[in-house]
Amino acid sequence: MGEKIIEVKDLRINFKTYAGLVHAVRGVNFSLEKGQTLAIVGESGSGKSVTSNALMKLVPQPPGIYESGEILFNGKDLIKCTEKEMTKIRGNDIAMIFQDPMTALNPTMKVGKQIMEVIIKHNKNATRESAKKRAIELLDEVGIPFPEKRFKQYPHEFSGGMRQRAVIAIALAAEPKLLIADEPTTALDVTIQAQILELMKDIQRNSDTSIVFITHDLGVVANVADHVAVMYAGQIVEYGTVNEIFYDPKHPYTWGLLGSMPDLDNNVDELLRTIPGSPPDLINPPKGDAFAPRNEFAMQIDYEEEPPMFRVSETHFAKTWLLHPDAPKVPVPEEVRKRIEGYLAKEDSQNGRENIRS
Repeated sequence: MGEKIIEVKDLRINFKTYAGLVHAVRGVNFSLEKGQTLAIVGESGSGKSVTSNALMKLVPQPPGIYESGEILFNGKDLIKCTEKEMTKIRGNDIAMIFQDPMTALNPTMKVGKQIMEVIIKHNKNATRESAKKRAIELLDEVGIPFPEKRFKQYPHEFSGGMRQRAVIAIALAAEPKLLIADEPTTALDVTIQAQILELMKDIQRNSDTSIVFITHDLGVVANVADHVAVMYAGQIVEYGTVNEIFYDPKHPYTWGLLGSMPDLDNNVDELLRTIPGSPPDLINPPKGDAFAPRNEFAMQIDYEEEPPMFRVSETHFAKTWLLHPDAPKVPVPEEVRKRIEGYLAKEDSQNGRENIRS
């Protein structure tokens, strides 16, 4: 086991609304080791973004309410930190890459100056000259061409991909120990998305930074994450290494996510698997397993009692009654099994090419 940089214990977050109390995060637990990447995956409304915002204590209070739990960063509970303490931690120790770079960047300020601000704020010894030099270096490190020229330009003069790279440069300016990426590739086309994902991998390799990667697309995490947490209805329903989640998934919701992923190798006439129904109303969370109404393999107990987190291996856990010793043995759906076999075949092929090169 490596050094834990952050540990979340029984995190519960509610929101007061006119319609009632929304139970957005319902008992989330996970930890992240230094230099590793955890991907939190789930559809809209699953609670993943609220969880990521909580790591920086950015959930607005009100309407947000931290009902219970701990967020231990280097042993310190962030929930109990004052706003003054959190101001020192944000940017310096924990930084965030937001989904939409146009709202994350100040449109009236040159990009270089925005990076310089972070450097000067978090480094008392930085001069304007040294901050400018470092800002240009950061623009170059995140792959922005002609960094000296781009330093003097405004966000509207950047393409979408370059704006996201600029946001990443700002996040890295103070050399944080933990980087939270909240759906950083959602607004980008596929080619730019791949470049940003490769950049995230380079950041992890070169700086030993820990990353929490938030996404609704299970496909983008395959080559980025070390561990994956699958969220549904405010809870983590499956947790494991990236190989365990992709090659040995146990929760029916994870099966649904894997089966609904587009694949270039699929037959054009082959329909994608869909998950029927809609996520539950978290003002009145359902009794039992929240996924039961959408689960074709649901049993009577799923509607009566919430399943515990069953242990599959040292690193793999799933919250489903299908793992109970008395439950019927349900095979992985055919569409998902074919998808897994396809992944394994691709991996074998890639490994073969690597062996030939070496």
